[in-house]
Amino acid sequence: MQFSGKTVIITGAGKGIGRACAELMAARGAEVVALSRTMSDLESLKAEIGCRIVQVDLQDPKAARAAMAEAGTADYLINSAGINVLESTFDMSDDGYEAVMGINLRSALITCQEFARARRAAGGGGAIVNITSIAGHRGFTEHLCYAASKAGLEGATRVMAKELGPHNIRVNAVAPTITLTELAVEAWSDPAKSEPMMVRHPLGRFAEADHVAASIAMLLSDDCAMVTGAVLPIDGGFLAV
Repeated sequence: MQFSGKTVIITGAGKGIGRACAELMAARGAEVVALSRTMSDLESLKAEIGCRIVQVDLQDPKAARAAMAEAGTADYLINSAGINVLESTFDMSDDGYEAVMGINLRSALITCQEFARARRAAGGGGAIVNITSIAGHRGFTEHLCYAASKAGLEGATRVMAKELGPHNIRVNAVAPTITLTELAVEAWSDPAKSEPMMVRHPLGRFAEADHVAASIAMLLSDDCAMVTGAVLPIDGGFLAV
């Protein structure tokens, strides 16, 4: 799967899965437009792969739209930006809700909207992949707003697939299990916490960011030209048992 001559916008490109996507898409020939809140992450990524960079706080709707305008018309969009605030049903705060829903859901809808408008003006075509989570399918404690945001994005993915299909814009999502980014490695380093979760994966391991990036590249490619409205679990079989 090569992407020479194509442009991809990637949100949350500074770290984790988003950065893995940026590195893989650049390696396969795509021009990458990287969006992130942290300039140092963007600068190091630019030095590594030669991408265009846009610093933005996607929780701000006006800033999100301005960033997409700066990014310009692209062939693909990967929505990787996301956060989690660990709060239970009893402890949910207004600030936690606004942060999680604002970045995980609202900003993704805005970037999809602006991407689709630009693609329609360019004559159609293109593909979007939204990154959701198995937390949108199973109940994990202290993930109330996170689960709601990811389940909501999957529902929106199906709506967009239906509405954008006539413009030949495909929209899919991937739902990873625990993915061993730097933050996740720290969070799941305690065997007492990780092992009970690990045994629920038939493959017996968590995902790496590169696994997720490779699946996203597949969904963007012409190899999946008839795939839209799908949610692909990248979960080592977690949802199958």
